[in-house]
Parts: sequence; structure tokens; C-alpha cells
Amino acid sequence: MTGQHGLLNHRTAGVGPNDTSTATSTPSTDSSSDLRSTDCLDVLIVGGGVCGTALLFELARYTDLQRLLLVERYDELAQVNSRATNNSQTIHCGDIETNYTLEKAIRVKRTAEMIVHYAELLDPQSRDRCVFRTPKMVLGVGERECRFLRERFETFSPHFPAMELLEKEQIADWEPRVAHRDGQLRHEELVAIGIRSTYTAVDYEALAASFVSEARAAVAGSDRQLDVELGTRVEAISVEHGLGGHQGHDDTTFLVTLGPTPGIGQGQRRQVRARHVVVNAGAHSLLMAQQMGYGLDYSCLPVAGSFYFTPDLLKGKVYTVQNDKLPFAAIHGDPDVRAPGKTRFGPTALLLPLLERYKPASFWEFLKVLRLDWAVLAVFWQLFKVADIRNYIVKNLLFEVPWLRRWLFLADARKIVPDMGLDDLSFAKGYGGVRPQLINKRERRLMLGEARIEALPGLVFNVTPSPGGTCCLGNGAADVEAIAERLGCHFDRGRLARELYGESSGTTAEQVVVAG
Repeated sequence: MTGQHGLLNHRTAGVGPNDTSTATSTPSTDSSSDLRSTDCLDVLIVGGGVCGTALLFELARYTDLQRLLLVERYDELAQVNSRATNNSQTIHCGDIETNYTLEKAIRVKRTAEMIVHYAELLDPQSRDRCVFRTPKMVLGVGERECRFLRERFETFSPHFPAMELLEKEQIADWEPRVAHRDGQLRHEELVAIGIRSTYTAVDYEALAASFVSEARAAVAGSDRQLDVELGTRVEAISVEHGLGGHQGHDDTTFLVTLGPTPGIGQGQRRQVRARHVVVNAGAHSLLMAQQMGYGLDYSCLPVAGSFYFTPDLLKGKVYTVQNDKLPFAAIHGDPDVRAPGKTRFGPTALLLPLLERYKPASFWEFLKVLRLDWAVLAVFWQLFKVADIRNYIVKNLLFEVPWLRRWLFLADARKIVPDMGLDDLSFAKGYGGVRPQLINKRERRLMLGEARIEALPGLVFNVTPSPGGTCCLGNGAADVEAIAERLGCHFDRGRLARELYGESSGTTAEQVVVAG
């Protein structure tokens, strides 16, 4: 869930000898007269993006938990980072992402393939709305980058057997506009690592909707209750400690005050009592955690990405080699799954003091999670003293100047399509989201991976992971494992392994391959 969530209170209220594992209602400890009576839940999920909805699906399909609730601030699912316009629509699995080590690539590949295995569970019409097959490559230009890619291919190809090492003529066969300039092969040395035909693109907004549909189907016809409430925000979370666990399980519960999002939601404020709470709200997860006194060792550095549209210049995804001195994504070109006939180039990387792009009011939330002190300033200094980073930040600021940005971006985009002209480029207005890059204040370093704040047993705050929505099912599976262990519910691990990891699934390798 995204946006303002209100003040989160951390207080302790004893609930007596009640056995909370049976979901028996306990009277509300809040005396406000406008609160409805307390409902009892097994799991409350905060946030209706692709990560929150993936967890809802896995809980519904693979456990026997009786009462599940997902709340989302907006009146539609997946309206922030999971929205189709706000991300690169890519399944990141480590084969063409040159900033991934082999270890990380192998780890991410397994979770990335979960999206493809999940898609195989869907009917063809639903599948075609969520995932898309295109070729993809990472392009090396010049001697240094080409040497790097040749070495990377030797290291990675045993683990990604679908990889192909492409010389200039082969690149021309795959992507003519990449390999040619003025009708002739480019004079620069070119090498690419390519993957010919796999599921490479995903509409994360459509994927989130499918997760909810499949979750509802999983509980249909049973006495289990699954609800999704839109236009609903969290106003407070209170911690309640019981007098003892049930059958060895922790009996801490959480009293959560919910209310309609101003200007969006309807209905009354009310309280729910949840045995387990998972917050999947992007940068707002950190805000909510810190309002409760957790995650104070982190600061947030929001990085916004902008995109540009061109005509249909590419047949598939074309990435470029990452500058290892830059903690930002290298430019790439992608056929847009929501805009047929157009290729989207980007992203730029703008340090933006907002938790949500195009939401000026989120500036005040940014100030809360920035938590500016000497540790944060030390990280800023470490970044700005590196010339490549400093120059990159300045250039990306200029990318936001309307009359100048197309000229500047054209020079970068021509690395991929050398014949691209200024008239081909148009700024993708309204596109691009914000990624919360976290700063570890204790270690004084910028974190490039995900953050998971386990505040208390049963209360978890997940900050937007890297590589983003690709790992939604993998991160959800980790949460399901923790929930099952804590609450003592049935968890059909074998079914999840067969359906989402493809273990003994009986499907062919071609059907489920992401990266080979």
C-alpha cells in the first residue's frame, strides 16, 4: 500500500488468557466511538502492489489459513511501482544484467522463473495479459565492453545455457537498427549476449490483478474468508502480548486501525486484530516501521526514473553494459507492453525528494525517512566524490529540463540505435516511478538490495526489493514459510515447489525457461 498511512502507534495491551490462535474476537482496546467492532484475522497484508498480492495468492493457495485481508490505499491495485508505466516491465533474471554477480544471478534466476511457472497455471488469455516473449540482449560497444561480455559469457553460460554470444553480423540479424549506421554495419567493435525467445517482459499491474483472482479462486467454495479492501489506509498498529503461546506458537497479536483514504475511500474507521502483519508498501514500509520505532538505522534516498518513447525501433529488449562505478541502472530499450508500436528507452536516474513520483505531498514523508544526520551526509559525500557518479547525477538533472533533455538523452540512446534522430524521441510524460534506495546508517553505505525489517515476531516491513517485482513470488514464499512456522498452519510446500519452482512439474524445459 502506498501513500500516507497516518500515525502508527506502538503500544502494548495485555489480552488476557485468550487463545489468539483460534481467531476469537477480543474487545477493542480503543475507546473511540467511531470505530467499528474488531474483526479477527490470521494475516493482514498492507499494500496491493505485485509483492503484496503475490503473498495473498500464496497464502490462499498453499496454506489453510482461514481469514486473510489485503488493504491498499488507492482505489485500484498496483498503482505505484507495480503500475505498468512506472517500471521497465522486465523479468530480471541475471543473464543480461551486468551489475549482477554470478552468485546473485543464480539466486535471482530461481525466483524469476517462478513468474513463468505461475503464468503456466493461468488460462492462455490471462497469461497473455501478464507475460510476453521477446528476444533480449546486452550490448557491448567498444573493446573494453566487448572483452567484458566475452569473459562474462564464459562464466555465466554454463548456468544460463540459453545464452548466445553474438558477433556483429548476428546482432544485425536480431536487431538491424542496433548493428547498422547509415545502412552499413557500425565501425565500432560490437558483441552481445543474447537470449532468443523466452518470457522476458511482464505487466506487473496485470500480474497483481491475476494474483488476486487466483487467490479468490483458491478459497472459493470453502468457509475461508479472503478480502481485498481498496481505498483503505492503516492509521495505527498496536502490539498486544498474550500470556502464553498456543501449542508452542507465539500468541502476539496486532490491533490495526483502518480508515478510508481521504478523497478516495468510503466507509467507517474500524479495527482489526491480526495474528500476523506483513507490510509490502515500498518506501512507505520504511516510513511505517520508523513511526513505530523500527528500522531507525536506515535512511531513504529515492531515485526516480524517466523514460522516452520512440517508434517501433527494436524487436526485443536491448540492455547496455553497466558502469560498475554507478549504483544506477544503465540505459536500455524495451518494446512497451501497453503501448503497441512504441519502444521505450531509459531510465534516467534523478535523485528526487519524493516517495511517490508526481505526488508533491510525499515530500514531507521523504523528510521523515531521510533522517538526515552525519552518517547520511557521509554516504552522500562518498557518492559525490566519485567523478563518474557526480557527473552522472548532474547530467540526469539536466535530463529533466524540457528544452534540453531530448538533445542530451539522444546521445545516450544512440549507443543502442545509432541512427536515432531527435524527431524519433518524445518524453514519456507521466511514466517512471521512484525506487527507494536505502542507506545503512550504521555501516555508512548505500544498499542496492532489498531490506526486510522484522520488527517483532509477526510484524514484518518489506521495502521494495531489488530486482523489484521479479522476486515477488520468491519473497512471498519466504514470508509464507515464516507465517506457517509461527502460526502453525498447514503449508503445502510440495505443491508450491511443483507449481512455482517447477520441481518434478513434468513440463518441458522450453515451457518454463526464463534464462535457459
